[in-house]
Amino acid sequence: MFKRFSSFFIRHPVLISLSFVFIMVFCVFGYIVHWAFYNIERIEPGELISEKTSPSGAYTVRTYLNNGGATVNYAVLGVLFSNEKNTDSKHIYWQYKETAGEINWIDEDTVNINGQEINIPDGKYDYRHP
Repeated sequence: MFKRFSSFFIRHPVLISLSFVFIMVFCVFGYIVHWAFYNIERIEPGELISEKTSPSGAYTVRTYLNNGGATVNYAVLGVLFSNEKNTDSKHIYWQYKETAGEINWIDEDTVNINGQEINIPDGKYDYRHP
């Protein structure tokens, strides 16, 4: 079995090389698409709008007003902080054309930001992918 594979690689080095290059280009393209259109962790927080702590004090959610510049509207970013664990913050809310950041805790595991319910700690809302 191994002999068949090794002889195939020896007889077709250009096909193998082109396949490898195609796979690498596809992976890089996939990473760029994910980074540009799906990852809200890369967004920098702007001006702090509001902050609320969960009923038990385990989590804190902060909303920030993000100014994209002269040609882009304002957006609101919601960031989750864990008060009990020493973990990194997590971006859980991203809404375009909005300036308010109203936070209401429904229960310990659910937060409502500007009318969008988000399950904590794994849920998130991104207006680009409802």
